[in-house]
Amino acid sequence: MAKKKRISDESVVEMILQLCAAAYPDQQVRPEDVAIAINPEEWQSLLKRVRLAARQLAEMEYVDILRKGERVDPDDFKGVYRLVIGEAFFARPLVLTPGNDA
Repeated sequence: MAKKKRISDESVVEMILQLCAAAYPDQQVRPEDVAIAINPEEWQSLLKRVRLAARQLAEMEYVDILRKGERVDPDDFKGVYRLVIGEAFFARPLVLTPGNDA
């Protein structure tokens, strides 16, 4: 049995920001795309962590969470969602320190 790959919270946050910045300004990022970019073999197991990291980033305004094309409250949304880069990404750098977990 293969050893399970350890993925840090920081790497999830970094991948969300990287994909959202690359998609800016015309495209949205699916959470599945973030998970697949991190671990193509076991991406489904990452979806809850992607959602949690997206919520944290949205609360800090580094990303916006969209549902049916509209911004939603990061603490109160359900179902299919997309991510786009937020205003804070351009205004102030996000500094990740180990253990910070965004």
